[in-house]
Amino acid sequence: MQTYVEIFSQGEEILTGQVVDTNAAWLSQKLVAMGFVVKRHSSVGDNLADLKSLLSEIAQRADCCICTGGLGPTVDDLTALAVSEAFDLPLELDPIALEQIQAHYQRRQRVMAGTNRKQALFPQGAERIDNEWGTAPGFALQYQRCWFIFVPGVPAEMKPMFNEKIAQNLAQQFQLQASRLITLRSVGIGESDLQAKLNNIQIPETVQLSFRAADGEVQTKLLFPATSDPQAIRVLVNLVHKTIGDFVFSVDNLDGQQGDLIERVDHLMQQAKLTLALQETVSQGLIAAKCIAKPWLVSSVFSRILIEDEDYLKAAENHALKLQQQAKTDLVLVQLYQGNFEQKTQNIKVYTLLLGLKGMRSSQTTLAGHAKRKQSQAATLGLDLLRRYLQGIPAG
Repeated sequence: MQTYVEIFSQGEEILTGQVVDTNAAWLSQKLVAMGFVVKRHSSVGDNLADLKSLLSEIAQRADCCICTGGLGPTVDDLTALAVSEAFDLPLELDPIALEQIQAHYQRRQRVMAGTNRKQALFPQGAERIDNEWGTAPGFALQYQRCWFIFVPGVPAEMKPMFNEKIAQNLAQQFQLQASRLITLRSVGIGESDLQAKLNNIQIPETVQLSFRAADGEVQTKLLFPATSDPQAIRVLVNLVHKTIGDFVFSVDNLDGQQGDLIERVDHLMQQAKLTLALQETVSQGLIAAKCIAKPWLVSSVFSRILIEDEDYLKAAENHALKLQQQAKTDLVLVQLYQGNFEQKTQNIKVYTLLLGLKGMRSSQTTLAGHAKRKQSQAATLGLDLLRRYLQGIPAG
């Protein structure tokens, strides 16, 4: 039996785009991992009638709802009042909550304003959720079908409250069976090409296949029901991995978390005990920035080396040999280009060469778009060439 949950975010700043609602995304990941089915994300501004209407709707269709925001001391913080009026539950002062708020100000040697008393008013019968990270306590209550949980919208308060106060209560209150999400992370291939590669694989109806384009990678996601046989999961994931091929740089949640591209490269570099020197052009130091604090990165140089008519491989090799002599590293990654990467309308050719103990690897790619996009793509291509070299995979 599925347990449906909704996430309800309150605040005019969310509707107007002044604040990005990262809370909803974070909560969704946590709730799905626990076994909930997330049915809706809803956002409402500081309007009492809209808040009451949405609360009444959710009470009839969801098993659980987590609401963030609207618990502050000012006139635009309307959550408790909206719950009180929507569910016909008078507001009552919680003396323990009031003491906690007062103590919060005393610890900071500040005087609590009278308006903060509002934060200790909860709908009748509500359970207080202590907030050890801020001034606004949360509260929870059952109304009709739904168990409602109300927490502050500040992520630094909401996240620890969920992890330490709420998650355990939810696990006890609901009979949950957590699905298992396996993510195959790839670079150098788009969503449509991934879909085409997987069209001939028979994915069971109980397994949900989806794709997500993220920064510098595309993710292939397989969501398995809680009752899935572990061996069957492994067989299908391995088949998908083999079908996608060497574009996959890591697989998360099959045998632990392998992480993003730089985490994968870091693991391989430390495993091989190799050192690296960089010469970047189009990526403008972004590769080095991604490798910050990595012990194997010995040298990093940014320069505008533009190739005109000479052979790019010969030019790149000359730069690599010179840098290797200077830095005395095992590996050297050199990036050259043709074109004007600052012009949005102009495509450029990027040449990446890796000189190492196993010889030389190189790749040539045409990049398009604005300068920042070209920078990001060039950095990803350089790291992927390094990853392929370390895994003994031919350059893409």
